[in-house]
Amino acid sequence: MQPVRTAQITRNTKETQIELSLNIDGKADYSIATGIPFFDHMLDLLAKHALFDLKIKAAGDIDVDYHHLVEDVGIVLGEALNKALGDRKGINRYGFWVVPMDEAQAQADVCLDLGGRPYFVYRVEHEQKYIRDFDVTIFKHFWRSFCDSAKMNLHIELKFGEDLHHCIEAIFKAVARALRVACDSDPRALDLLPSSKGRIGA
Repeated sequence: MQPVRTAQITRNTKETQIELSLNIDGKADYSIATGIPFFDHMLDLLAKHALFDLKIKAAGDIDVDYHHLVEDVGIVLGEALNKALGDRKGINRYGFWVVPMDEAQAQADVCLDLGGRPYFVYRVEHEQKYIRDFDVTIFKHFWRSFCDSAKMNLHIELKFGEDLHHCIEAIFKAVARALRVACDSDPRALDLLPSSKGRIGA
């Protein structure tokens, strides 16, 4: 029988205060409150499409810049995923997904490996940088922090896109769907590590 895969993380610094709970095997029961509406929307999509139960309550110096809070949420989310995965026995480990988005023809290509060795590749270019007052280049730092803390190999590539909102949304949905596949398990392998080395991260 697969163990309950949940985690609760609290992180407090002089710049940010974050409380986060995660259930990998949830039903997309989520509540996100960071004080940054567009970021909340993207995290909603992540939880929805990964089928994670996710609660995030975060505050920080967003009157100065959004960077600290966005990056720190990435750190905490990655820590929670790493903790919830436990020894990672039985998981599929690998996941990939491609998401198109409406008339903008945005296409995000994501592949990831929950093999315990962090590596990050991010190929996202767009002539626009802002959605309202949100600088979307911050998301590179968010995903890198998430990747490092979760001890995963994450590749994100935006193939094409006209509408910047749709491009970013496609990326979050693609990561979510890839995570859903990678975190899922095969009943034939519940007691097996998904590595020929006999250990994760080696």
